[in-house]
Amino acid sequence: MKISGAYRLSLPQERAYALLQDPAMLAHCMPGAERLDKVGEDEYQMKLRMSIASISGNFDGRVRVADKNPHQSFRLVVEGTGKIGFVRGDGLLRIAAEDSGSNVTYEGDVQVGGTIAAVGQRLLDVTSKMMIKRFFDKFAEAAASA
Repeated sequence: MKISGAYRLSLPQERAYALLQDPAMLAHCMPGAERLDKVGEDEYQMKLRMSIASISGNFDGRVRVADKNPHQSFRLVVEGTGKIGFVRGDGLLRIAAEDSGSNVTYEGDVQVGGTIAAVGQRLLDVTSKMMIKRFFDKFAEAAASA
């Protein structure tokens, strides 16, 4: 499944870039995140609880930050597995200065398998967009008070 979109932040480009890679901020803002612990350079162990329709479960996995282009872009690579299936994602985030803030654009691919894939493409698409919006809304709120 392809994902893409944009979100406007009231933060300078450099600050947005830094906070989007801060594990404490990410764990606080990611829907369902229970933990995000550093295990290496730009690599984190995650524990996530996901719920789609009547299917829910815990995922254990890794998040890796790659292809850093300071203040402008980076790639997030996510892999998680649980009793209800697996999730793999690879996305490029671009941060551009815009007026007094910044614009974050993202594009990537997500693969899901197992029971969680049985909910159907349309529901997965709607759920992923909702989770991304929740993340950025919470991120903008948390960043304003950080």
